[in-house]
Amino acid sequence: MRVQGIHHVTAIAGNPQGNLDFYRQALGLRLVKRTVNFDDPGSYHFYFGDDAGAPGTVMTFFAWPAGQRGQGGVGQPAATAFRVPPGSLGYWAERLQGFDVVPSEVTERFGDEVMGFRDPDGLRLELVAGAHGATAVSGVVAGAIAGFHGVTLAEQRIEATGRFLTETFGMEVAGQSGNRARFLASGPLGAAVDLLELPAGTRGRTAVGTVHHVAFRARDEEEQAAWHARLVDLGVHVTQVLDRCYFRSIYFREPGGVLFEIATDAPGFAVDEPASALGGALKLPPWLEGRRAEIEAALPAVR
Repeated sequence: MRVQGIHHVTAIAGNPQGNLDFYRQALGLRLVKRTVNFDDPGSYHFYFGDDAGAPGTVMTFFAWPAGQRGQGGVGQPAATAFRVPPGSLGYWAERLQGFDVVPSEVTERFGDEVMGFRDPDGLRLELVAGAHGATAVSGVVAGAIAGFHGVTLAEQRIEATGRFLTETFGMEVAGQSGNRARFLASGPLGAAVDLLELPAGTRGRTAVGTVHHVAFRARDEEEQAAWHARLVDLGVHVTQVLDRCYFRSIYFREPGGVLFEIATDAPGFAVDEPASALGGALKLPPWLEGRRAEIEAALPAVR
């Protein structure tokens, strides 16, 4: 068994309108679903991605307007990286500055050009320009984001997590540079997981401006069930399968403490609204429809 790459990444935002504006306008991603956190229906859950919300392109956010600011540290994802076409980082630097975002200097990492920046809530993001970023699929015409390049996980020690990625997930060691090690999945999108070893690092605190979890792909429910059985056999504490309407999910923590999810590709975001109208209406799961008036009254208005 080999994991196919990243399905989605879920982070925590503060101001929901600011979150919508930045990811749609600055990054040019499509809002493919506007719903609520199924476990906390008093807060929004936004999904951004390519035009169809394909696995490997979707960044999602729980919006907590009154939430405390999180703290980066070990046991947390340290950065989420998107793929962009070669030679496009100058375009992106100018574009981001137009939205009052100051990007970092471009650096080289494993043969690719990388530029970092933070979203309005302080979430660390990166744009990676390399050979695998040539196909543009999002809404921005020039230099469009083409899905995930991967994630960086901050770890006190990387050995146990590295063994998990290779021996359990079937990922391949792709290189090491200083305190950073790269592991690659077999799928074409969102294939890189970097482990950043920070022996003196303190534990992070998950709240506004941090990543909540990283979800990896299972083609279907049968493959997900096989992953569930494998994790149980290894003694990993893993949840039962949860219905997220647009995919089915199981959750567990990797050895360093980062929350992982394995999510199915199907049924996708067009299951409850036409593909042409994705994100246009507030969608609720069937078990919350009876509370729609109450939920809508509690949510802040967004455009």
